Amino acid sequence: MHMISIVDDDESVREGTADLIRSVGFAAEAFSSAEDFLTSEYVRDTSCLIADMRMPGMTGLELHCRLLGSGHQIPTILATAYPNERDLMRARLLGVIGYVAKPFSDEDLLACVCSAIGSGEHNIFGREP
Repeated sequence: MHMISIVDDDESVREGTADLIRSVGFAAEAFSSAEDFLTSEYVRDTSCLIADMRMPGMTGLELHCRLLGSGHQIPTILATAYPNERDLMRARLLGVIGYVAKPFSDEDLLACVCSAIGSGEHNIFGREP
């Protein structure tokens, strides 16, 4: 079973996203910070990471880069309430699989997750700024 890890400092978004992921048959674990995820036992088992772009401490993009630097190439989807072209371009250049604007639709997020798990090679970006 694919493990989807969700990292978001907003509890309602974090838990709602985990519930959505579980409702379609994936395993999901939710973390309130990048640091909590990095120190968890789930890093090596994660098939796809959904991370908030802006969080206290380490951002979602910084988390993605940290994982790459440590040899964990986890397909990453960034979610943001503040979509902008600069962040979108940086995310693409750094190999992020998806970039979705909050509030995202269930369909947009699930399409990104399925694409990330299916191939890990396609960049799937939801509603762009």
